[in-house]
Amino acid sequence: MGRVVAYACLALSMSLVGSYVALSKPLVAVLPVFLLAWLRFGLGSLAMLNWLKKPATEMPLSGQTRRLLFLESFLGNFLFSICMLFGVSMTSAVTAGVIMAAIPAAVALMSWFFLRERISARIWGAVVCAVVGIGLVSLSKDVLLTPGATGPTADLALKSAWMGNLLLIGAVLCEAAYAVIGKKLTGVLSPKRITALINLWGLALVTPFGLWTAWGFDFSRVALPSWLLLLFYSLAASVWTVWLWMTGLKTIPANQAGVFTVLLPVSAAAVGVIVLGERLNSAQIGAFAIALMGVVLATFPQRGLIPSDRGAARH
Repeated sequence: MGRVVAYACLALSMSLVGSYVALSKPLVAVLPVFLLAWLRFGLGSLAMLNWLKKPATEMPLSGQTRRLLFLESFLGNFLFSICMLFGVSMTSAVTAGVIMAAIPAAVALMSWFFLRERISARIWGAVVCAVVGIGLVSLSKDVLLTPGATGPTADLALKSAWMGNLLLIGAVLCEAAYAVIGKKLTGVLSPKRITALINLWGLALVTPFGLWTAWGFDFSRVALPSWLLLLFYSLAASVWTVWLWMTGLKTIPANQAGVFTVLLPVSAAAVGVIVLGERLNSAQIGAFAIALMGVVLATFPQRGLIPSDRGAARH
């Protein structure tokens, strides 16, 4: 595969992730989070039944590969989905986009902590930018409060938004772990099989919670547009984004692939403004600019650093 095609796969993957992060907000308004996650993994599994079969040229799964597949699904699928869905239900899609801008900095920190990679002063500057950006959004009452909210209602909205922001930070950490582990998996499995296997693990993990939630849920109150949006969300989150990311990651080193995570917060914020009718105020614009500055600092190629994909292969 050519590098241009691989870059296109990475860019489209992160753009789709950002879009479904934003579009999940109307879905969590009509479907409980665990039910939504269960339906997402279930529909994804049905779409990828043919991808589960082991190719004749592929080696049997080793114990290490099985553990990495579980961790990739548990962190990148299960926990990311739960943190993201609960988080975005408590705050705005634009706020979610700003917080997601911390992903490259989170990858850098994980590389330093788990892989003992040297982090330059510029990367630490990116981490500071990400933290400041998140702090500005969290401290902006215009962002956290619903229009007309006052008194106890405003206090409840403020507390809920703070919790939503913390959950979204958890989603950032899960997505960073997903990026670090993914490079190792692409060395031994095809992108299609990785996509199908980690989705199957996700379905197994969320099924008990999904069944419990579905037991007393009235499915008749979900309108047709919501079902269509659920279908798009399921295919985008479980199939398209994972396959595109793993396909690009198979050719592109992990440190270069990390550059494309900038498209996640950009597309999430764009969908929030264009589709969901949200507005960017001055605090959000400033926070978004600072967070994106951190993205540039964290992902801009640097001389003298050991490529992170070698470190990721040891994860």
